[in-house]
Amino acid sequence: MSTPNATSFDWRARTYVMGILNVTPDSFSGDGLLHGHDAVQAALAQARRFVEAGVDILDVGGESTRPGAQPVSAEEEIARVVPVVRALAEAFPEVLISVDTTKATVAEAALGAGAGMVNDVWGLRADPEMAAVVARYDVPVVLMHNRSTPQNAEVRERLGGRYVGVVYDDLLADVKRELLHSVALAHRAGIPDERIILDPGIGFGKTVAQNLELVNRLDEIRALGYPVLLGVSRKSFIGYTLDRPPEQRLAGTAAAIAIGIARGADIVRVHDVAFMAQVAQMSDALIRHKRTTP
Repeated sequence: MSTPNATSFDWRARTYVMGILNVTPDSFSGDGLLHGHDAVQAALAQARRFVEAGVDILDVGGESTRPGAQPVSAEEEIARVVPVVRALAEAFPEVLISVDTTKATVAEAALGAGAGMVNDVWGLRADPEMAAVVARYDVPVVLMHNRSTPQNAEVRERLGGRYVGVVYDDLLADVKRELLHSVALAHRAGIPDERIILDPGIGFGKTVAQNLELVNRLDEIRALGYPVLLGVSRKSFIGYTLDRPPEQRLAGTAAAIAIGIARGADIVRVHDVAFMAQVAQMSDALIRHKRTTP
């Protein structure tokens, strides 16, 4: 069986589902797999449930990106991520494995262990070596928009972290310009367009209102000509809109995903794969036949 690759996806056919595997002790959503048990076995069990529910991509991350999270060294992140990636690649060769990291050394170690995609929440801007690693392995890369700053983070015990007081001159114009800067970094390293996926960075350096606007105007990101990944699952903009903690955001997530697909999302990154795969399938049945791609 050939190694799965996002470049073989038919973006016109349907929405693809990425399942989140947080190999951390401090995920905002409470689903971190490092809680005193065997992370590899826990990840395999969760991945098996995801695969049975029809997941297309498994996204493995070893460092929390929630507001206020403590940074993790590259060595610690590799120790968390690589054994899980290796086990997943062996157990589920039919599924694309993505590594969620901003560090080139972590990406390279994960790619060497069987990952076939890099999900960089800083869009190649955090580590100057990341673009070269992606180019060398010739894998797809998710370039996410990010303006996260600690001074704009606010954390409430029940609803979690959010960003406040973040100012954009023009939200969509600024996000598009900064995403295209990441695209230029990719091109400079030799990464071709067909390996590039864009992510507007819902929840990363945006206020609740800005996140809502971005989801509703996702078609303007899609108009840049690249596939779009949408990550809204259980995020705080849903919690603050509905006054619900992370474990009570299923309905809000479903609504955001349905609107996001209608606005052009090609991949949805989710915690609740079985439920959201049905949301994606129904949304596709309603609108996908109207979609065109560049």
